[in-house]
Amino acid sequence: MADETGHWPRGPARMLKATIWSFQGLRAAWLHESSFRLEVCLLAVLAPLALWLGDTGVERALLLGSCLLVLAVELLNSAIEAVIERYGPEHHELAGRAKDMGSAAVFVTMLNVLAVWGLILLPRLL
Repeated sequence: MADETGHWPRGPARMLKATIWSFQGLRAAWLHESSFRLEVCLLAVLAPLALWLGDTGVERALLLGSCLLVLAVELLNSAIEAVIERYGPEHHELAGRAKDMGSAAVFVTMLNVLAVWGLILLPRLL
């Protein structure tokens, strides 16, 4: 969808604002989401391992990318939870379903990490 500037690329000032907003989102996730902090700590351990254990650029990208995907999905899950909490703490079936699905999305990306790492590294051990 076009914004007020149409489909043309945004200027440097607009890109700077978008970058600032992105960092604000990362900061908010770090401050308010313990799961995000834990996943960042795991990334701090796994990222160097991914770069060391990957034999090729593709393997390194898959090992590292699978971990980064968990963070991206965790951010989306946290955004869903924040919007639901905005409307009140009372239980609603649809709100509960949305939160459960967001959590399931994070879980599926964690299974993806296990699958990618296992498929790349296990054949070397066998």
